Amino acid sequence: MNQRHALKLFNFSKNYYSNVATKTLKDFMPSTIGDIPTSPSVTYIQDIISPLQRKVYIETYGCQMNVNDTEIVLSILQKFNYVRTVKTDDADVALLMTCAIRDQAENRVWERLHSLKHQKPQMKIAVLGCMAERLKSQLLEKKKLVDVVCGPDAYRDLPRLLEDMDLYGKQGMNVMLSLEETYADLKPVRFDEKSPKAFVSIMRGCDNMCSYCIVPFTRGRERSRDMESIIDEVGFLVDKGVKEITLLGQNVNSYRDVSNDSEENINGETQLSKGFSTIYKPK
Repeated sequence: MNQRHALKLFNFSKNYYSNVATKTLKDFMPSTIGDIPTSPSVTYIQDIISPLQRKVYIETYGCQMNVNDTEIVLSILQKFNYVRTVKTDDADVALLMTCAIRDQAENRVWERLHSLKHQKPQMKIAVLGCMAERLKSQLLEKKKLVDVVCGPDAYRDLPRLLEDMDLYGKQGMNVMLSLEETYADLKPVRFDEKSPKAFVSIMRGCDNMCSYCIVPFTRGRERSRDMESIIDEVGFLVDKGVKEITLLGQNVNSYRDVSNDSEENINGETQLSKGFSTIYKPK
């Protein structure tokens, strides 16, 4: 075990025993109803993740939704001391955001996995997105090219999966689909901050079980973000100088805000910013 891994294991063990192992079940139970956590994140994960900075290389395949998901993943990883690099030679981890809509899309990913493993055998590789959801453990088993598999609704768990891989050499997988996850609380890290265009995801999933389409099985059931979070993100982008915003979703025509206070609190605050126009194409 080299010095870097020994230090990381020591820090992990120290934080684990101080934050988790010494506690009883009572310590994790809320003292009152108001103490029940609403965040999907594990409360102590920030404390046990290594403080060492790591570099991540990312490739994105497929639709614009995958591009948006890649930006979401970056925003999550940045909180855990990962920085993006555009060179595989500098990377500790390579992430492939994948598409499974056609065989050709998956074949391209398999070819790239072989290339990355040959180019830098010691680099850890994670497959994200629709191909991860469709193939699941097959990705871990086939030719041992992949270290981590993470589905579209499990990106918050990616730092833990990568940490387990880094510390223990343990392959990891989380492909659980969610009925609620929209990542509405996250501000995606934009690849090109100078671009006047941006994309905002307003819903995820699809309930239209078309016989020819795999999307409902790789993206899960439909769920929409609350309108307030969408307007907040759009306002954030406008303040950054964005002039054109496209709303994204697997099936945007199915968008609906089911929050109780959406109409009462939002309707009077949704005027277009100065200089903006709306292009609406009815179905």
